[in-house]
Amino acid sequence: MPSVSASSLVNNLIRAEILALNAYHVPDSGGYTKLDAMENPYLLPQSLRDEIAVIVADTDINRYPDPNPHALKGKIRELLDLPDGMDVLLGNGSDELIQLLAMALNKPGATLLSVEPSFVMYKMIATFTAMRYVGVPLAEDFGLDLAAMLSAIEREQPALVFLAYPNNPTGNLFCGDAVQKIIAASPGLVVVDEAYYAFARDSFIPQMARHPNLLVMRTFSKLGMAGLRLGFLAGSSDWLDQLEKLRLPYNVGVLPQRVAMKLLENHDVLLQQAAQIMSERAVLLEQLQAIAGVQVYPSEANFLLFRVANATEVFNKLKLRGVLIKNLNGGHPMLGDCLRVTVGTPEENRKFIAALQDCIY
Repeated sequence: MPSVSASSLVNNLIRAEILALNAYHVPDSGGYTKLDAMENPYLLPQSLRDEIAVIVADTDINRYPDPNPHALKGKIRELLDLPDGMDVLLGNGSDELIQLLAMALNKPGATLLSVEPSFVMYKMIATFTAMRYVGVPLAEDFGLDLAAMLSAIEREQPALVFLAYPNNPTGNLFCGDAVQKIIAASPGLVVVDEAYYAFARDSFIPQMARHPNLLVMRTFSKLGMAGLRLGFLAGSSDWLDQLEKLRLPYNVGVLPQRVAMKLLENHDVLLQQAAQIMSERAVLLEQLQAIAGVQVYPSEANFLLFRVANATEVFNKLKLRGVLIKNLNGGHPMLGDCLRVTVGTPEENRKFIAALQDCIY
């Protein structure tokens, strides 16, 4: 090969749409009150942490993990009360599952459709897999524009539709009847992404038997297992049997498997923490509503979206005061001057509110 720089090779060989992408940025959070990533802020009870320590110590990490952990999948099926003919497929978080779905359904000319603004990985993974992407704008209040969605489905005939329920980054739960109409109108697969199920009042798990083109996706990250990276798809075995063919061997490590099993055996502890987060969410909502110049949106997730003048300046001032939240300004035209804050502990929330008031006044 003639002498050539690595930069030239990269530009010649890597797909143009990948070259044009910006990598998903995760900021350094060291030293900050961390309210940017929708994590559960509470530690597990000490007794449960001690049990997990024993499990980790007794795990043969020199061996590959169980490629198909029946006990863990059975525990998830039990918690979901899945009927016969329904199963679960495990993933390394929900991101891997989104990519797997796009790979499976990306026939030539196939379209992935979602709403905007929503979870950025739907569009990014469509790009990764060279799948055509169509985004349908939400209504001004961030609700579903049902007419626009139905029109886009009729026009685009999407092979794959993603709907986050509740939506990220807006936090709202779309109208259930509208989602039902979207599922009924879709010629392809509809995946309802319930990453924030523990904080919401509704789920499409009970609807799966009614809709052969419906799968429900969840992650345990928001419930307190973000470090384990465990997600799953639930739905008809007809779908999951085919998707299993694309799942990479050993995609869920042995420690995530064993620790998740122990945590799901103590699911009530995690749900109690979720209830505490919802209680703090209501307090934080009221506190934000009381600040002049702040427009806060209702949420059924573990975060709140709010709009404030000069959002990027406010974001930077918060960082100077030791508080890290998410700056959404510039990420999408509908999110101008928007910031997103994760619901933290009472002390973390008080620190955030005091810092925000200090930044604005």
